[in-house]
Amino acid sequence: MALELDRLVGEVRRQGVVVRIVVTHAEGSVPRNAGTAMLVGRDVTQGTIGGGALEHQAIVAARGLLEAEGAWARQALALALGPALGQCCGGAVRLLLERFSLHEVEALEALRGAVPAFVRPPEGARPPAHALESPAVPEATVAAARRSAGVAGAIGVEGWLVEAWEPSAAPVWIWGAGHVGRALVGALEGLPLRLTWLDDAPERFPERLPQGVEPVVVASPAAAAEAAPAGATHYVLTYSHALDLELCHRILSRPFAHLGLIGSATKRARFERRLLELGHAPAVVARVECPIGDPALGKEPQAIALGVAASLLRRLRAG
Repeated sequence: MALELDRLVGEVRRQGVVVRIVVTHAEGSVPRNAGTAMLVGRDVTQGTIGGGALEHQAIVAARGLLEAEGAWARQALALALGPALGQCCGGAVRLLLERFSLHEVEALEALRGAVPAFVRPPEGARPPAHALESPAVPEATVAAARRSAGVAGAIGVEGWLVEAWEPSAAPVWIWGAGHVGRALVGALEGLPLRLTWLDDAPERFPERLPQGVEPVVVASPAAAAEAAPAGATHYVLTYSHALDLELCHRILSRPFAHLGLIGSATKRARFERRLLELGHAPAVVARVECPIGDPALGKEPQAIALGVAASLLRRLRAG
């Protein structure tokens, strides 16, 4: 796991200040490996480092660090899992707790474009390394930073902690807030994705929106497709076949990563014919996935959503 900066920035903007807990070292039988991280706010946590007494103790320490003054506040914890924590694991972990406010995350956003990794001391309140060529940063640390894109988790090198930047979250646009749309948003909650959820009626959205989801109410959904980023994955799940067709037409008319359409084999055949008549090349029309999901799981909205989520993750992991 690398530093999910987009998610960290989003949580800081929502909560004002958060503490990120990262497992920097794991030895023996432990619940999660080095590189695993979670976020702790005053009232909300996101992610897990393994649960149980280990996580409880880390959260208590993190909430204490939330009130720290000054920039780049950090705290290191070394914990042995066993009788002392009431856990059956026999290993040991080292944790780094880091406090992030808007000041820190804005600095990290600027840093991401300048250096290949997040390099900082494991303790104290020094800022991260802004220039890896500085004499203060050992050559071994610079080398580790440059190869960190292939390293899972945070690694310690000569008194510095090196962690790769997570690539920007993949944009996913979900068209329609009906039963399948709601189920799909729920299935994708908590994954490293940037979800945009669109509908033309505000009452279709649930009262509680999952974290990290941007709801968009738009009078003309088809026109809104022009604003989608070129690398977006689209799932068209609206209440209207006519609107579905118009959305597919607009999405296929510009760059996109993937397009999934709710429906049957009959609907796919009808849409293929209409999209070809609208001037789309056969190779482009063939990129429309319809039906979506895994037929073996069933046709319930939750079953469709699980199949779509699994397919999306496999495709993203494969690059």
